Amino acid sequence: MNKKTNNNLTSFSDHLNEQYGKAGTETREAYEEGFEAFRLGVMIQELRKGQGLTQEQLAEKCDTTKTYISRIENNASDIRLSTLMRIVREGGQLKLSVDM
Repeated sequence: MNKKTNNNLTSFSDHLNEQYGKAGTETREAYEEGFEAFRLGVMIQELRKGQGLTQEQLAEKCDTTKTYISRIENNASDIRLSTLMRIVREGGQLKLSVDM
């Protein structure tokens, strides 16, 4: 089997370095923070859908509004920890870790 090498490929890490700067720079930190917020929104959306709930139903269970749930899922709003805890209680488990 012949193995071809494509010299035009860039690793994801190299791409991030090129687009947002090296890890630890202000621009890269802003990107990383935004990505984590986006990821959290997607996880909440998957949790909600896995429970067969609409945004409005989840909002009612968590004593918040459909608009707020939508904004969280679409990365348009920071989420309060108390709201996150209420959402997670609807069918998930929260695991936090902090790397220093």
